[in-house]
Amino acid sequence: MWGSPGPRAGTRRPSRQRGRRRESSAVWSPVYHLPEGVSAPHPQECHALGMPRRGEVLALVQAGGQGSRMDVLTRERAKPALPYGGVHKLIDFALSGLVHADLADVWVSLEYQVTSIDDYLSGGRPWSLDRNRGGFRRIVPQTGTGPATESGFAHGNGDLLLRMSADIESFGARTLVVCSADHVFNMDLAPVVEEHVAAGRVATVLTSEVTKKDASDNVVVLAGRDGTITAVEDKPSRPSAGRVATEIFVYDTEVLLDTLRDLRRELSGAASDGQDEADGDSGIGDFGEHLLPRLAATGRAVAVPLTGYWRDVGQPGLYLQSHRDLLAGKVDVFDAPDRPVISHWPDRPASRVRATGECRDSLLSPGADVAGLVSGSVLGPGVVVEKGAEVHDSVVMEDCVIRAGAVVRTTVLDERCEVLAGARVGAEPTRRLAHDDDLVLVGRDSRVSGRIAAGARLEPGSAT
Repeated sequence: MWGSPGPRAGTRRPSRQRGRRRESSAVWSPVYHLPEGVSAPHPQECHALGMPRRGEVLALVQAGGQGSRMDVLTRERAKPALPYGGVHKLIDFALSGLVHADLADVWVSLEYQVTSIDDYLSGGRPWSLDRNRGGFRRIVPQTGTGPATESGFAHGNGDLLLRMSADIESFGARTLVVCSADHVFNMDLAPVVEEHVAAGRVATVLTSEVTKKDASDNVVVLAGRDGTITAVEDKPSRPSAGRVATEIFVYDTEVLLDTLRDLRRELSGAASDGQDEADGDSGIGDFGEHLLPRLAATGRAVAVPLTGYWRDVGQPGLYLQSHRDLLAGKVDVFDAPDRPVISHWPDRPASRVRATGECRDSLLSPGADVAGLVSGSVLGPGVVVEKGAEVHDSVVMEDCVIRAGAVVRTTVLDERCEVLAGARVGAEPTRRLAHDDDLVLVGRDSRVSGRIAAGARLEPGSAT
């Protein structure tokens, strides 16, 4: 495996202490870039260590869903472009994990608000995926294998794989790694791929343990002592267990594509003519509905525990709760020096806390300027909190301004919002864990005044 890329000027390497709660009033998450002139090594250089050769493994990041559960925060952006920890984007975690596993061929499938993430991806350059030998490909599936739905999107992440089947088959990789782009994690994926190939599995599913209550919103995986998957429950009302699929998979490509086509014929009634084109809704839906159960029936699908922190942050409450976890020292994704979370963001000056400012258990991004009180919150780049203003239990994105005397509680403010002097936004939460109904969500470019009750949603560009 190859060494950690050095941090860009003005950043710090994470220490093993970052997983613990700090006594200091404010810290900020490091951002890593591959230095100019330094590229990640070619996978063939790591073949002797057990990794398959380049071209034998294709990685696919599924970043295309509309993200409707995030409401106003995804009206004008793809969900994977949402910030995390102030300076990162959600898609950073999947891309960084694949790069650190020495996978050179990485595709990103985009469907919704494509332009909102295209500039950020920069052709894969921040992750050193733009070099001539292998690299990055951005795909809009509906222009490839099959028509779009009425809303312009595939009918689930399993259906999306079917729509991309001709492209995947044409590439010719024996192994396909699939990751969702809206999860927070940082696991070494290289051994997972190696073990999958060596064992001749049809599917390897990374799993995480959650409460049974949370499991009902996920795909529950039941497995034997050796990890062999024995049953799959798709978002059950009464889960049999708390072990859930994290939407990180390794597939045998040939078996996967054959299974997708078989399911399409069975579920949609399409003629068995060998054609790859999907005709409307294939019926496959999300992976937990038909695809994973069918692969599990072969007896060669295995569940592997994901090590470290994992959370699906595709709902407002989960998004805020994950930031609370980060501030509480429960998120270890920035603690691996050999697997830094690589990001791409414009340079900003250092953050500043003025004489009248106070920060408690918060993260300040570069360019933040605090003259008021910030508590239990994450401030994005360039955020201004004026003297006498307060921000509590909130995520405040890039270039927002909180004017003097304003109070913001349990709120997610999208970028470039202004909270006017004296405004009262949100309320003290009544539940221990963040819940969608407790949060105020304010769309980007809004001007907020007066009182905004807990649970309110303000569309982008609102003026109250």
